[in-house]
Amino acid sequence: QVQLVESGGGLVQPGGSLRLSCAASGSILSIIAMGWYHQAPGKQRELVATITSGGSTNYADSVKGRFTISRDNAKNTVYLQMNSLKPEDTAVHYCNAERWSGISTFRYWGQGTQVTVSS
Repeated sequence: QVQLVESGGGLVQPGGSLRLSCAASGSILSIIAMGWYHQAPGKQRELVATITSGGSTNYADSVKGRFTISRDNAKNTVYLQMNSLKPEDTAVHYCNAERWSGISTFRYWGQGTQVTVSS
């Protein structure tokens, strides 16, 4: 099992910045990737950014050049630095972890943190 605890959401004006954090605990040695997804009201949950255990990153086209995902292995924490925020970034942001059991992959989700971009 993997437990994920997110923090760092809030209200910010357009053009502002926020940094989200996701602390992992439990069976963290078998985590192969972590990432952030967001879900706006009435819409499906969508990928924002992911980072593998080897450090490879992937971003949604809508956030490239504005968001940066990183990880601190010593703290078992993944970060999402969000700059130049836009109103369309408003959503609940969820941390995700993928764990390889040796047979199959399991996915875990945090409780979500609200990001609101508004003037």
